[in-house]
Amino acid sequence: MCCPSDLRSVIQVFLSVFDIFKIGIGPSSSHTMGPMTAASRFLDDLRDPALCGSGTNRLASVSVSLHGSLAFTGKGHATDRAVVLGLIGLLPDTLDPDQAAKLEAEVHETKTISPSGIGLLRFDPTKDLIFDYGPPLELHANALTFSAFDDDDQLCHRETYYSVGGGFVMSEAELLAEREGAAQSLNAKKQSHDFPYPFGSAKEMLAMGQASRKTIAEMKRANERVIHGNALDEKLNTIWQAMNDCINRGLHLDGVLPGGLKVNRRAKAIHAALCDERGNNMAQPHVSNDWLSVYAMAVNEENAAGGRVVTSPTNGAAGVVPAVLRYYRDHCYGAHEEGARDMLLVAAAIGGIIKHNASISGAEVGCQGEVGSASAMAAAGLCAALGGSNEQVENAAEIALEHHLGLTCDPAGGLVQVPCIERNALGAIKAVSAASLALRGDGTHFMPLDNCVKVMLETGRDMNLKYKETSTGGIAVNIPEC
Repeated sequence: MCCPSDLRSVIQVFLSVFDIFKIGIGPSSSHTMGPMTAASRFLDDLRDPALCGSGTNRLASVSVSLHGSLAFTGKGHATDRAVVLGLIGLLPDTLDPDQAAKLEAEVHETKTISPSGIGLLRFDPTKDLIFDYGPPLELHANALTFSAFDDDDQLCHRETYYSVGGGFVMSEAELLAEREGAAQSLNAKKQSHDFPYPFGSAKEMLAMGQASRKTIAEMKRANERVIHGNALDEKLNTIWQAMNDCINRGLHLDGVLPGGLKVNRRAKAIHAALCDERGNNMAQPHVSNDWLSVYAMAVNEENAAGGRVVTSPTNGAAGVVPAVLRYYRDHCYGAHEEGARDMLLVAAAIGGIIKHNASISGAEVGCQGEVGSASAMAAAGLCAALGGSNEQVENAAEIALEHHLGLTCDPAGGLVQVPCIERNALGAIKAVSAASLALRGDGTHFMPLDNCVKVMLETGRDMNLKYKETSTGGIAVNIPEC
């Protein structure tokens, strides 16, 4: 899966901070946002008039097959709903959840879709959305195949997409090219840019920092400005605002989360208790952990409810970076807006390195790739914001990732609730601890981040399939029968 170094650098720069942090809906970036995006790409194909002619050969119907993890945990992750919404032309970052529910109901009632620029097509979700519970497709555990047929039920077009984590989607040809070491950027325009610091590994990142005497945040900012120019800070503020809004929603809502596990929201009650204890000299010193936990839980309760979240780098790990960023803003001495933006830039740099040298997909490498990656990103970001050197930042990321190695992805009932909500809280706590430990040292350490990322990938490849989002092992099959 790793690419030659000359290609890694191009790919890393292509991974903008806004590729790592994407606004969308819960409960899963791989199972919700990815399939919606795949449906949108398939609709773009169908708008090609060369696919089906006119008259008796006109485009008439579509079907979708879900494979691997998308089939096994699709119901719990709302993959079926995401596909329906994607096929009617909605996108994760712009849809109105209330409007979406109404439009989805109309599809179930009429058994048709009418995407813009294509026209009326037959699509009955109960029959034409197929859950394939057989072996997963060879290239990736998250796969879905779209098929379009004419009036005579002859196949017009078929495409398989892979939801590779964090809302990213690749066609079969694109994923094969990456696996064969001939990967090309999905955006040729971005690839053609001349980025000043095109690092593709932590080693390259540190070397460029030493040569340029710039911080990781400064280098990442220079790369991002090539694409986003003077709008960069405003865009970063928008990401932080979406994260903070999600925290605030989660802190003020209660009730039972959907899905059938009857899991109660807890963030509101915990937050109220923490606010009541403020100024109380009897508070325990570890109360800071409770603040970190409640911020992360607020986000992941919103995610479980299908609310609006930011991939960080995935939905299942969406609470870690926002929790640590809120902790920095509200609890750390000397916190400021520029520091918050630096946190996002540095976190995205680390997330990009992990994604394209290993994986951020729970279905591919387990939760070490989701919460483990998020914790490494948050640790690096906080270390940078608190004045850490580049070497200390890299050390913070390595500490956080190293102590998530082997973490499985086996959610109860296929829902992003147990253990996911609390796991984000612990990921945030580990991130702050890792940043603090790194700041206590001089940046020298035994295990380089690149080696730790390699270990994560190897561990994920060796991990039993039943512990990677299939709901066939671990916590997923050891739940109370009541």
